[in-house]
Amino acid sequence: MRTYKLTIAYDGTRYQGWQRQPDTELTIQGTLERTIRDLKGFSVEVHGSGRTDGGVHAEAQTASICLPGKVDEEVFQAELNRMLPGDIRVTGAKLVKNGFHARYSAVGKRYEYNIDMREKADVFTRKYCFHFPEKLDIKAMKAAAGCLVGQYDFAAFTDRNEDQSTVRKIYDIQMEEEGSKLKIVYEGNGFMYHMVRILTGTLLEVGTGKRTAKETAALLRGGERWQAGFLAPACGLTLKEVYYRVTGQGVTCNTTGKMIKKG
Repeated sequence: MRTYKLTIAYDGTRYQGWQRQPDTELTIQGTLERTIRDLKGFSVEVHGSGRTDGGVHAEAQTASICLPGKVDEEVFQAELNRMLPGDIRVTGAKLVKNGFHARYSAVGKRYEYNIDMREKADVFTRKYCFHFPEKLDIKAMKAAAGCLVGQYDFAAFTDRNEDQSTVRKIYDIQMEEEGSKLKIVYEGNGFMYHMVRILTGTLLEVGTGKRTAKETAALLRGGERWQAGFLAPACGLTLKEVYYRVTGQGVTCNTTGKMIKKG
């Protein structure tokens, strides 16, 4: 068996998230598995780098699959794209060492959340932005975001604990304004269920004066979910990058293999 790494872009608007589900065919994982089965004539399990929620988009989701024998990656990618629906595209296919797993080999991710602050939503980006027509104190939001950077217990920022560790490390949170649009970029070693959307809702509450940076920081010391902000809608969220470490070189790379940082 040979292991292949797939890089996948999708518009999550009409899907019930990444993970296959028994009661719907509208999942990204399920669609990929059915397409590969129809193409190859046998069932294949597609392992994603993580589960995106229903309605969340991805520019560079990563998946790993095992196939018998060697395939031509370019031909395989082209054949998949001919059979996939128009809102899912495989943007890369690469033979990798056996043992690679899209989820367990990942060392970090980058998400982007987009907010439209204008009075009426932009008709062309409304499926990819959260329409939030309120005046925001961006300076206060940046101060609160700074409090969230580092390794902490983020139990207050997830809707599902499942008896696992809720300690995560956020490398950076950046905010970029462009006209009436606000982009919040999150980088970290991993994000829990709803975590980025709750972080965003919390920061927006800071921006509207409903909470302070100090109150936000206090959530990292034994805070509970009900104390954090609202769950921002899925439509504004996009998975932008998945990072992997090149064995023996101490180099962290994105989904395309481009070097991001050392150490």
